[in-house]
Amino acid sequence: MKLHIDKEADALYLRLDDSVIIESEEVAPGVVLDYNDANQVVGIELLYLSKRSPDLNLSSLEFVTA
Repeated sequence: MKLHIDKEADALYLRLDDSVIIESEEVAPGVVLDYNDANQVVGIELLYLSKRSPDLNLSSLEFVTA
């Protein structure tokens, strides 16, 4: 799993695996899902990140597992 934050594009991208992306779909304003050939979600893009979370500190992200 890879997390990429593009400050210039104001976007966050979470890639779940390395399979080939066959299709992308915007499922809500600024939320794009990427699908592989088995129709599984393999990527999630959130656009307008600063508007969604104005207090987000992109220099310090916390990873939490349960």
